[in-house]
Amino acid sequence: MTGGAAAPAGRVALVTGAARGLGRAIAERLFAAGHRVALGDLDAAGAAAAAAELDPAGERATGLFLDVRRRDCFEAARDDLAARWGGPHILVNNAGRSQVEELMAISPESFSEVVATNLEGAFLGCQVFGAHFADLGFGRIVNLASLAGQNGGTATGAHYAAAKGGVLTLTKVFARELAGRGVTVNAVSPGPLDLPVVRESVPADRLAAVVAGIPVGTLGSPAFIADTVALLTADHAASVTGACWDANGGLYMR
Repeated sequence: MTGGAAAPAGRVALVTGAARGLGRAIAERLFAAGHRVALGDLDAAGAAAAAAELDPAGERATGLFLDVRRRDCFEAARDDLAARWGGPHILVNNAGRSQVEELMAISPESFSEVVATNLEGAFLGCQVFGAHFADLGFGRIVNLASLAGQNGGTATGAHYAAAKGGVLTLTKVFARELAGRGVTVNAVSPGPLDLPVVRESVPADRLAAVVAGIPVGTLGSPAFIADTVALLTADHAASVTGACWDANGGLYMR
């Protein structure tokens, strides 16, 4: 976890898919920056445990059940944070589902399930929280996209790549809609990261080949992605919106 200057009092952030992995790293970074942070996840117990480890007193971190496929869950999280801390002001749409399947073997059901989490979840979060932020006159939304959505994917399925490509487009759409209301919407697009989920989902021999093909020769740092999110959610980041910040080790240059 890296340090940072404390945020102005009153900033409240929700990070989705934060019980572990990249979401947890982002939540830790925002907490270190002085924000109050809600860790949302389908694994409510895991989110609560992660929040308790981050802040045993429970004054600036809390775990929430959050199914990003359901609009009512986002609404409940919004209302909970408004009652608890007077927020929210920041949303990080991190929750995702990566599934490795051969292109021609992907069933309609599998395609829909992956898209529901990765793309529809980002849409619902942007819609519910974006409207709330617009009413406040301030807000920061960061969507976690992926290199797969830019180059078609290498170690992930076509449904994941298609959904993440959609996240990049949604980011621009919501950024344009909310720009005049004090709300910024940006995306961060990592390449392969050094995370347990990556090592769990990609066979060791295939992962080694992936790393060998990365120009910088290493998997990406979750801590750096978290730092990038923290920068994009800062009060003084008002002039950056509709952007996609790449962090892929040189795999995709533009």
